[in-house]
Amino acid sequence: MTHIVCCFPLADLCRLCPCVYEYFNAVLINEVDEEGNSVELGGEFILQPNDHFNNLSVNLSLSVVQVPTNMYNKDSAIVNGVYWSEALNKVFVDNFERDPSLIWQYFGSAKGFFRQYPGIKWKPDEHGVIAFDCRNRKWYIQAATSPKDVVILVDVSGSMKGLRLTIARQTVSSILDTLGDDDFFNIIAYNEELHYVEPCLNGTLVQADVTNKDHFREHLDKLFAKGIGMLDIALTEAFNLLSDFNQTGRGSVCSQAIMLVTDGAVDTYDAVFAKYNWPDRKVRIFPYLIGRESAFADNLKWMACANKGYFTQISTLADVQENVMEYLHVLSRPKVIDQEHDTVWTEAYIDSTLEDGQGPVLMTTVAMPVFSTKNETRNRGILLGVVGTDVPVSELLKTIPKYKLGIHGYAFAITNNGYILTHPDLRAHINDLCSVARDMHI
Repeated sequence: MTHIVCCFPLADLCRLCPCVYEYFNAVLINEVDEEGNSVELGGEFILQPNDHFNNLSVNLSLSVVQVPTNMYNKDSAIVNGVYWSEALNKVFVDNFERDPSLIWQYFGSAKGFFRQYPGIKWKPDEHGVIAFDCRNRKWYIQAATSPKDVVILVDVSGSMKGLRLTIARQTVSSILDTLGDDDFFNIIAYNEELHYVEPCLNGTLVQADVTNKDHFREHLDKLFAKGIGMLDIALTEAFNLLSDFNQTGRGSVCSQAIMLVTDGAVDTYDAVFAKYNWPDRKVRIFPYLIGRESAFADNLKWMACANKGYFTQISTLADVQENVMEYLHVLSRPKVIDQEHDTVWTEAYIDSTLEDGQGPVLMTTVAMPVFSTKNETRNRGILLGVVGTDVPVSELLKTIPKYKLGIHGYAFAITNNGYILTHPDLRAHINDLCSVARDMHI
């Protein structure tokens, strides 16, 4: 058992005295060092096979905490979150006792850690890596932010050659990871001219489903840096694109944003913003400054502040993922301030960790955002994370009043994006599904 002494400021929770609590890391539990001693953040964690969980070895009394490989297990923000979220153990256990049909319950923190019940050991891949980041999962994205239309502008001027362009490509790819099926996007590269990354989709936005995002990623490798960056032309195109697409009623009809990936801006381009975005400021601007130099950082910071966005500097490839995530906090603020606890359901997917008598179990996830309700944070809109649980599709079928369907009738369900949630013939065509299996390696 690993005990941590909490000495970090946690407002009401940790103001009076340091407190001891348990931090069971999902990868390190039951691990020992060369001398046979439990490794830090590990310790003895009782795991027993359970029929309800496909005979996986789980702990029905405690949850475990998973932290992405690219994050530090003992970062103060992680440790603080692990401390106050430990109270979820009782909630998880009580939920399971009230409804034994429940499967996995979990909390995905905005800081990056993932608390999962029942506790189970996670195993890295052959490279020692666990790529799972809860904030990139569909259930998290859909619950944390409202649907959005996004135009990503990528600077491909001559100054972006080499490592900067590599970082820019990874930044764009990470932005795509944060978009879900409720979102619409396009990518425009610019120097003296505008270059739609996918020329066939010139002048429109596309749904951010897995197929479209992968297609655009393939085109990112075709970007080359040369010439001079004409940002005013790119911004004008982005504003017109968002405006025209919004008028068609085919997009998210909600939030709009321009993601600007560049190594600098020689002007604030306030004339462009005054013409297309002020005074309503319906389009938020999120500049990502690529590289270590900050000579033009002030102009980009001004753009973000003047257009209700957020400025981020990305110096290395290691900085990309965490810095890209920052914009989600900004887009979640309206929901947090208005206390919109919207419940979201994902499309059906295959949970590779569970099986029934006929093969892998079809699942859907139900999730909702978790906000800070403290008076000092409410007006600032602090998203703590997203809580969710997996629901077997078979459980949904049990709620259907079959006596109302008739002899030849049947029930089916689809999501708002047209994905099949449940259908009598769904299992027969399971190989045709775009399944999303868990990233844990068990």
